[in-house]
Amino acid sequence: MNDVKIYQGVTLGALSVAKDMAKTKRHPTLEDRVVIYSGATILGGDTVIGHDSIIGGNVWITHSVPPHSKIYYKES
Repeated sequence: MNDVKIYQGVTLGALSVAKDMAKTKRHPTLEDRVVIYSGATILGGDTVIGHDSIIGGNVWITHSVPPHSKIYYKES
């Protein structure tokens, strides 16, 4: 992971905290040149944020995001 910016209040966490999963990967993978804005939550050991992606503030992600993505919250 190179050239990654993570702003304040970002959570990179596990989907589950069961003790029997203690030795499995539970946190997401960030590829190169990713920007994650304040308040974003990214969960899960199988979740990958693809290179050159932008994750907007206050989004909730539990699935992988392909490279060159822009994910943001848009109020309807």
